[in-house]
Amino acid sequence: MKAMIFAAGLGTRLKPLTNHMPKALVPVAGRPMLEHVILKLKAAGFNELVINIHHFGEQILDFLRANQSFGLTIHISDERDCLLDTGGGIRKAEPFFRGNEPFLIHNVDILSDTDLKALYEYHRQSGNDATLLASRRKTIRYLLFDDEKRLCGWINKDTLQTKPEGFAYNPEHHHEYAFSGIHVISPSLFHYMDERWTGKFSIMDFYLQTCREARIGGRLTDTLRLIDIGKPETLTQAEEFLASL
Repeated sequence: MKAMIFAAGLGTRLKPLTNHMPKALVPVAGRPMLEHVILKLKAAGFNELVINIHHFGEQILDFLRANQSFGLTIHISDERDCLLDTGGGIRKAEPFFRGNEPFLIHNVDILSDTDLKALYEYHRQSGNDATLLASRRKTIRYLLFDDEKRLCGWINKDTLQTKPEGFAYNPEHHHEYAFSGIHVISPSLFHYMDERWTGKFSIMDFYLQTCREARIGGRLTDTLRLIDIGKPETLTQAEEFLASL
C-alpha cells in the first residue's frame, strides 16, 4: 500500500516557527506533524511512502535518516528547485505510483480520526479514478457532489463564485461537503493529465476541470473529526485533539 505526504509547503501561516524549519517538522504534542502522519499511515498498513520536500528540505531528510524512515520504504520527491503545488507534486511523483494499485494522498498539516485503510478500500471498490474524503462542516468553500457522490463543482459561499466555468449551482441537487486534504487516487487518473497539466498546478483545479470526464467521487461523511494544524492558534487545539483520539 502506497501513500504520498505533501510536506513541501512554505508554512507561511506558521511564521515565525517556519523561519528556520519546514512546516512538516513543527512539533505537535512533542512530535513533528510529519511523524504523526507517518505513524498513522503505518498503523493503517501503508508501507511505501513518497514525501515531497522544498522549504528546508534537508531537515526533513535528516529527520527521516535519524528515525530510520520509521521502518518503512520512503522515497523523496525533491521539489527544492521549484515548488509544484499539489497537482504538479503528484504528477512529478508519478514514477513512484506506476502499476495498478491506488495510492493515498495526505496533507502533512491534517490530523483526523478517519480510518485510512477503510478509505483506501472504499476507493478500491468504488471504480473511481479519485476519491476525496469530505465531510459536513462549516467553511466558506465547498465541494459539490451529486446524488451519486460524483464531484461536479465547487462554490465559495461568500462570493458565490463557482467552478468549473459554466457550472450552474442548484442547492436542491448539489450536496455541500468540505474537503479534508485526504484523497485516494488510482493510476488511471494520470490518463487525464494531458499537456495542459504540467509544471505547477493545483490538484483541486485539475479535479474540477476534469470531473465531467474522469470519475472523481467522494467518501462523504457527517462524523469526521479533523483539525488543520497549519496555523499557530491551532497547535494547542491539536494537542487536545490528539489526546482525545
